[in-house]
Amino acid sequence: MKVRCRLELFYDDAKSAEIIYRSVKVDDERFVKSSLDGKRVIAEIETDSTGSLLHTLDDYLACISIAEKILDKD
Repeated sequence: MKVRCRLELFYDDAKSAEIIYRSVKVDDERFVKSSLDGKRVIAEIETDSTGSLLHTLDDYLACISIAEKILDKD
């Protein structure tokens, strides 16, 4: 069984979205496909189980959170 999730993260401006995107893109594994669309960072995640999806989401959102905190300091 395949389990899929699509996240759309909206930012105040395209520059902020790009900074976040570039920060987390390096952490994309085979489960995550990230893209940038203006003020949005889009992540599509596909795994073989619900547990794996939750683990991948947790890791991805932790990376997003750190990138946002660093962005807010500037």
